[in-house]
Amino acid sequence: MHIHLDAIGGVAGDMFTAALLDAFPQHAEALSECVRRLAPVSCSLQRHDDGILTGSRFDVVDTTVSAGHDHHHTHDQKHGHEHGHGHGHTHWSHIRARLSGSDLEPAVTGIAIGIFGRLAEAEGRVHGVPADEVAFHEVGAADSIADIVAASWLIARLGEETGWSVSALPLGSGRVRTAHGIMPVPAPATTILLEGFEIVDDGVAGERVTPTGAAILAWLADSGRLRSRPSGRMGATGIGFGTRRLPGLSNCLRALVLQTGATERDTAAAHRLLAVIGFEIDDQSGEDLATGLDRLRDLPGVHDVVQWPTIGKKGRLAVHVQVLVVPDRLDDVVAACFTETTTIGLRTHMVEGRALHRSLSQVSVDGLPVQVKLVDRPGQRTGKAEADHVGTALGHAGRQALRRRAEQAASGENDGR
Repeated sequence: MHIHLDAIGGVAGDMFTAALLDAFPQHAEALSECVRRLAPVSCSLQRHDDGILTGSRFDVVDTTVSAGHDHHHTHDQKHGHEHGHGHGHTHWSHIRARLSGSDLEPAVTGIAIGIFGRLAEAEGRVHGVPADEVAFHEVGAADSIADIVAASWLIARLGEETGWSVSALPLGSGRVRTAHGIMPVPAPATTILLEGFEIVDDGVAGERVTPTGAAILAWLADSGRLRSRPSGRMGATGIGFGTRRLPGLSNCLRALVLQTGATERDTAAAHRLLAVIGFEIDDQSGEDLATGLDRLRDLPGVHDVVQWPTIGKKGRLAVHVQVLVVPDRLDDVVAACFTETTTIGLRTHMVEGRALHRSLSQVSVDGLPVQVKLVDRPGQRTGKAEADHVGTALGHAGRQALRRRAEQAASGENDGR
C-alpha cells in the first residue's frame, strides 16, 4: 500500500490525521482512546463541507479547562494553525519523558519522539540553543501534543510496509503572531524542516505548512518511508480539513491510497521489492555478533535479520547472515553491516517478495497491556500475541491462557473491519 499526500491547502498535524481517518474511519475510536491515555483531551472526527469538497476535521478539546470556558483549540484560532498565546511553555525534555513513560505502543512512542525531536532540533537552530533546552509554546499545548500522537499512531498502525509520498508544498506568505513575537511565513522552523522538499507558490497567502505538519513529513523522509509515488490501483480517498478558510481554495490535505500489489490484500499477498544482503562471519564471538545483529534489526527499513551455521573456507565453522531491507535504505544498512560485524565483504541482490498485510492491536487482559499482530490471510484474519507481552504470566499454562485471551480480544475488536 502507498499513501500519496496531496497538499491542496497545506499540511498541518490535524489535517494529516483527519485525512487518514477519512480514508480509514475504522481506526477513529481506537485512535481517540490512545490519545486520551497521554493528553487530557477529547478528540473526535467531524464531517465537514466547505462548499467545494466534503471530508473530515479532527477536533481536539482540552478537558482540563473548567466547565463553562470553551478551550476548543482550532488551528485558525491559533493565528494561522499553531501559533497562539497564553499557553505557557513545555520543555522538550519534559514531553520526551512523558512519552517515554507512557503506556503507548513502542512503535507509536518511537515515532512521536522522532517527530517531536526533529521539531526541537529545528527550533533549537532558529533560537540558537541545544534541542534539549527548547521550550515549546504553542506546540507544547495538550491539543498539539494530541495531533502528533494521533499522527504517530496512524503511521504505526498503517505499518512499515506502507510507502508515502507528498506533492509540492504550498509556500504561503505573510506574518504570524507567536509567543516569540511576529514571525514570517513560512515559520523559520518550518523552512528548516522542509529542506529538500519541493515547494510551489500558488499565490495564496497565509501559513500553509505548519511546524507540526513539516515535522511529520521530515520524519517520514528521514525514516526512509517517503519516496516517489508509484503506479498502482486507486483505493480509498481521504480529505482532511483545517479550520482556516482560503480564498477560492479548499483548506485541506488529501490522502490518496494506492494498492500497489497485483490483487487486493484480503485475497493475495502484496508484491514488494526487497534488497538482500548476505555475508559469512568466522572470526567474531557469538555474544558480540548477537549484539551487532540486534542493532541491524533496529535500523529503519530492515525487515528481518537471520543467521544459520555454515562451513567456510579451510573447513572453518562460520555463521551465514542474511538481511532483508527496503531498497531505499540499502546503502545505509550495508554501511551498518561493516560497522557492527567483522565482515570485510558482502553480497547484495534484489528479489521480489510477497507479504500479507499486517497491523498491530493493543488489548488489555486483566489490566495487562498485550500487543497482538493481526494478519490478513486469504478469507480470514489471524492474530498472534507478541511473546514479550505475554512473558509476565507465570508458567507455560499461564502464558498460553494469556495469549489465547489476548488474541481472541484483538480478533473480536477487528471483526467489523
